[in-house]
Order: sequence, then structure tokens, then C-alpha cells
Amino acid sequence: MQLSKKILGTLETPCLVIDVDKARANVEVMQKAADQAGCRLRPHIKTHKMPFFARMQTEAGAAGICCAKVSEAEVMASAGLDDIFIAYPMVGSFRIKRAIDLCRKLKRLILGVDSLSCAHALSLAAKQAGVTLEVRLEIDSGLKRSGVVREDAPALAEKIAGMPALNLTGIYTFKGLLYDGAFTHDNHLAGEEEGLILAQTGEKIKALGITINDLSGGSSPTAIETARTGRINEIRPGTYIFKDLLLCKENVARVEDIAVRFAATVVSCPGEDYAVIDGGTKCFPTDQSLNAPPFFFNSYAQVEGHEDLRLTRMNEEHGIITSDTGKTGLTVGQVLTLIPIHVCTAVNMHNSVYLLEKGIIRQAAVEGRGMLV
Repeated sequence: MQLSKKILGTLETPCLVIDVDKARANVEVMQKAADQAGCRLRPHIKTHKMPFFARMQTEAGAAGICCAKVSEAEVMASAGLDDIFIAYPMVGSFRIKRAIDLCRKLKRLILGVDSLSCAHALSLAAKQAGVTLEVRLEIDSGLKRSGVVREDAPALAEKIAGMPALNLTGIYTFKGLLYDGAFTHDNHLAGEEEGLILAQTGEKIKALGITINDLSGGSSPTAIETARTGRINEIRPGTYIFKDLLLCKENVARVEDIAVRFAATVVSCPGEDYAVIDGGTKCFPTDQSLNAPPFFFNSYAQVEGHEDLRLTRMNEEHGIITSDTGKTGLTVGQVLTLIPIHVCTAVNMHNSVYLLEKGIIRQAAVEGRGMLV
């Protein structure tokens, strides 16, 4: 993704630029892979947070979308998306109330649960509201985040299935590149295990006489491999639409596939050994630690076209660029483009982005940005 001097000259920096045509190509590749595997694609909107791209995904064939928070789902619903899975424990009366209100407006709303107390509160509120809520049980497949320990899943599923006003229709997990509880570079191995865990857990639940229809898994690094196992019927990747340096390290992207660039202007060159750009921690995410396993990134974003330059230190409004050679060679007013390590958190730093489509640049709001509830 090369931005011309003409395009760079129109930007107010620091900012993000998204190549819409490249994003659309990424969408089509994933949709084709899911279709060939006979698996539904329900993309997670956490990456783009914009109805524009959610519609692009559903128009390409996605069965629906996935959100992390009810506030994200509200944004998508207001834009006409009507089949939404909120893959997050629905805990808190405020959250449940908003989910019930949303349920009445959508063709399909699916909610995540991973505990008895979570399910009980949902059941009580749904019964009082006179609605039935579709739920899926989250399984911990090794990440040790949210999700019931899989050995305990059948017993919990049986209790949830017996609760009034709840309809347990499936199970789901988020695993990423793990195998036997540890990081692996083998996407096939990680995907095979993910499919097996979901299938085996699903069979144990069905053996109790509980009908579940959906087995949902697959992050961007494992989505295609998990789908190809034939053991599940839904995948929920998110990052694939834009891709980033993490996905390159995780063996499912090339730098030329990445549809997003930061643009930042050099605002100060106090010495030849460093320069200052107009983006700091309010612009560039820091969720990936530098020089740490498993990937040992040496810069918070990769400076495009300058292999020796590193963004290694930031304050709120200042980014410090250094060079492996000791001399940056940068000048005040120069505009740099940088490639994000983790694009999901990069987009969430910005209220708006620039969309580049067929050579035309326009600014667009990131409507789902900052939706925390």
C-alpha cells in the first residue's frame, strides 16, 4: 500500500488511512475459504468498528457479525445489521437491559455466557421482560481468559438449558495460536486442536439430551484451519479484513496484504540521532510490548521505506524516531507512513480514519470506537 505524495499532502496527521479496495480483497479471500470449507463466516467487527465494513462483509456472504460489547452491537444495529452475536459474558444489569432492548429490534441476537450466575441473571431478566434470549456457552480452550473450563461445560450447559427464557443453541471459543496450552507457530496444529475441543465438548453436551446447533471458533490465525477440520460450523475472525504485522508473524498475511497505514509528520529534529513525529500514545497503540516473546517487535509501528528507523519511545503527543545507524536522515515537515503491529487497537485510537478507494480519499467516522459497555 503506497500512498502518493498527492494523497499524503491532503492528510491531517497523525491519522490512519485504510485502502478500501485491499480490504475488500481480504474480505473476499476469507469468505471464499469459509465457503469452500462449508463453514459460516461471522466476522468480528472489533477490527474496523465501522458499519461500512460490516456491510461489506455481509454483502460478500457473511452470515452475520460478532461484537465484543453491547454498545458495539447497538452501533451496528442502528446501521441495519440485524444478525449479531455478542461474544462476551453478559454480566451487569445495565448490560442485560440494553441487550434485551436490542433483542427486540433484531432478527437475531445471540449472547455469551460462561457461568451459572451470568446465565441466572439473564434468565431472570428475560422472563421479567417477556422475551427469550438465545445464548451460547463460552469454552476455555487454553487461553485462560473468559470461558468455562471445558471439563465443567456439560454440567453447566445442562443447568443453562433448564433455565426459563433462555435458549442454549451453541458453544464458542477463542483460542488463537495455542496448542496444548502453549504458543505454537503451527497454524494447522492449533486449528485442528480448536476444532477437536469444540466437537468433543459439543458431543458431551449432546449426550445429556441437549440440542446445540452451533460450534463457533476461529480467530484470524486459525480460522481457515479450524473451518477445514469439518468439526465446526462457524468461524469469527476479525483482523483478516485489514491484516497487520501480527498476522504476518502468525503466518496468515503478507505485508502487501495490509490495508492500513499510519501517517505522521516529523515536527522536530533536535539532533541527527532522533526526530519527533506528531503521533504519540494517543495515536499508536502500545499493547504489544517491544523486544518480548514470541515475536520480539523492535518498534511500535514499522516505518515504511526506512528499515533502519524505529518508533521506540512515546509521550502522549510525541513519538521519538531513532535509527539503527545513529542518524535518522529525517527533516522537519516530512510525512512518514507506518505499518501497524496490531490493527484492532490502532483503529480504536482514532475517532475517524481516511478511506482510500479507487484513488479517491475521504474521511469517515469510526462509529464503534470507544464502545466499552
